[in-house]
Amino acid sequence: MRLVMFAALLLSGCSVNGGVATQAEKKAGMEAQRENMVRTQIEDRGVRDLAVARAMRAVPRHLFVPESVVPNAYEDRPLAIGENQTISQPYIVALMTELARVEPGERVLEVGTGSGYQTAVLLAMGAEVYTIEIVPTLAARAKQTLDAMYPEAQLHTRTGDGYRGWPEAAPFDAIIVTAAPDHIPQPLVDQLALAGRLVIPGGGVNQNLMVLTKEAGGVRREEVAPVRFVPMTGEAQHPAAPPQADPNQPSRDH
Repeated sequence: MRLVMFAALLLSGCSVNGGVATQAEKKAGMEAQRENMVRTQIEDRGVRDLAVARAMRAVPRHLFVPESVVPNAYEDRPLAIGENQTISQPYIVALMTELARVEPGERVLEVGTGSGYQTAVLLAMGAEVYTIEIVPTLAARAKQTLDAMYPEAQLHTRTGDGYRGWPEAAPFDAIIVTAAPDHIPQPLVDQLALAGRLVIPGGGVNQNLMVLTKEAGGVRREEVAPVRFVPMTGEAQHPAAPPQADPNQPSRDH
């Protein structure tokens, strides 16, 4: 409790002695809040992947939110980032990353860059990341932040509709979708490598977080937990053609 109170004082701009907090004190306050976030919101809820926990500890979430909500950056909830979009709850970011089972050097597609926070977590895990954002202002802001923080990273950004993925960069070892379509985009399934994982919220009004794993005999689907994401826009709302399952890749639930 004293640690959290101390961090809150630093975030407010005051030191424990009543003066203006120094940059070092502010940094320490943010680090304390980030550590508390990982322990209480992520590890205590069952996320066990140590690489995910390290990445969440390493990425400064407060740099990916508007200045007006920086004091709330490490709270257990999504936050508005403008354009009717949000940065996801920290636990959900950690859970989706763990479900994607990302290994260093793997090629990962992210559909919905948003603030760039999920992108940063993937980069911190050593992935080569391809990320697409349909809202130009968010895409530009995220790219600026990510380029400044990770100038040497294997990062590829694109502004546009992510429904059809990034075919020229496929296949992907993992795909993470951070908005909810009412059906699974077949192009994303097609762009998975064998044993690749697609982590996606879906189901319209009653959303569920799902993992689709491409196997030699088809696609295995697992429903993980109920979630609430903003709807996926663009072609997801009005597909150019009805999504057709590949008859040679039958889907099966697990």
